[in-house]
Amino acid sequence: MSNELTFTIGREELVIRQRWEVVSIVNDILVAIWFIAGSILFFGESTTYAGTWLFLAGSVELLIRPVIRLARRVHLQRLSPTGTAVDTTNDY
Repeated sequence: MSNELTFTIGREELVIRQRWEVVSIVNDILVAIWFIAGSILFFGESTTYAGTWLFLAGSVELLIRPVIRLARRVHLQRLSPTGTAVDTTNDY
């Protein structure tokens, strides 16, 4: 099984290597976006409620971060008919 995801877009290809690392990076970007947007919304009294929800979203994303790291290191393996483990993922 390949460790890459490839998407063809017109005459270009988008190749994603080390999928779990990419997921972790995207999660970190989302954390930053939620907290920046929440901070901006806290400047106005009428937008404080929305800012609070964005802070909550950022906090949930911070919880997801260690879950992604754990999933990257722990995975299930399918047993072959002989009882030996067959690695079905190459994404470490």
